[in-house]
Amino acid sequence: MATSLLRVCPPGELLRPLAVPERLLLGPGPSNVPRRIRAAGAIPLLGHMHPEVLQVMDEIKAGIQYAFQTRNRLSLAVSGSGHCAMEAALFNLLERGDTVLVAINGIWGQRAAEIARRLGANVCELLKPPGKYFTPQDIEQGLVQHKPLVLFITHGESSTGVLQPLEGLGELCHRHGCLLLVDAVASLGGAPIFMDQQEIDVLYSGSQKVLNAPPGSAPISFSERAREKLLRRKTKPPSFYLDMGCLANYWGCDGEPRRYHHTAPINSFFSLREGLALLAELGLESSWERHRANCALLCQGLLDMGLELFVEEEQARLPTITTVRVPQGYSWQDITAFLMDKHGLEIAGGLGPTVGKVLRIGLMGCNSTRDNVERVLGALRDALQRCPRSRL
Repeated sequence: MATSLLRVCPPGELLRPLAVPERLLLGPGPSNVPRRIRAAGAIPLLGHMHPEVLQVMDEIKAGIQYAFQTRNRLSLAVSGSGHCAMEAALFNLLERGDTVLVAINGIWGQRAAEIARRLGANVCELLKPPGKYFTPQDIEQGLVQHKPLVLFITHGESSTGVLQPLEGLGELCHRHGCLLLVDAVASLGGAPIFMDQQEIDVLYSGSQKVLNAPPGSAPISFSERAREKLLRRKTKPPSFYLDMGCLANYWGCDGEPRRYHHTAPINSFFSLREGLALLAELGLESSWERHRANCALLCQGLLDMGLELFVEEEQARLPTITTVRVPQGYSWQDITAFLMDKHGLEIAGGLGPTVGKVLRIGLMGCNSTRDNVERVLGALRDALQRCPRSRL
């Protein structure tokens, strides 16, 4: 009788078993999830305030402190992707009318500037062409000219394949009364970063790249200097969900009894915990070296094929994501589709300012291996022989 009231039938596609292909993900992320981390995500669900879950959260905090090389007590994982951590950082640091200087050499600087404008901040832009990085002189000139409260810069610019040098930037910012906010979504675990030693005030990343966990949880940490700015806010952050004061309590960072804030993605936390554990077992220095060596091997292989790397300076190449110019006469869509269809392998085209200009190849975490380098190079050779090429 009750079914006669229904006007929408059960979707036929949901009455069939879920079917998802298996692919080697060598794009800019997400990366493949190893068996141990997949198993952690399938652990039976517990309540978000159960002591066992709170213990896992404490272990995640310790893992973040190791990965970031920080002793900051305000270190936790936001319930969301790396983009969510970007918003958490900006929502908590900025108030309407605050001046923020955004270093833009790719899409993530562009995105940060857009978010800051929506918050009512006074956004000043420091620009470099895609494929280039900022020097300390560039940064100091911007600090002197604009006198910002916050500088945003991207350590690993995944849209262009640039690794931004950070040495000296924290000290430079603090000399000018500015906080340093760094995006390390694409670089954490794949390139050296030292939050405390480099005087970074806010650092965030994501779970789905070098950490090899599914997207959905994002490490973030605030220095004492940044935490003090949060305490001096005249207004509450515009997002309750991302209010760092509330999150600090839920994560046990403020010394007070933990209180419910939101229902966390518990099984995502289990997966993130294992991703951080695998990084700790391998060791940061070994992980950095593995990514450096395999990136160098990939770059040499691409050059040997007669292809042109997008980032000219070797030291400025992001070890986790390599950008190579689309070969003349080829369509990047044809190449990526061929690799997906014929080799079960994903690489990506450009993003933001590099759309149509580059192919992006990711070697992150467990995917950063010599075998995968050889596999993607072989697939690219096959594509260049078999994909249509314009003679114009």
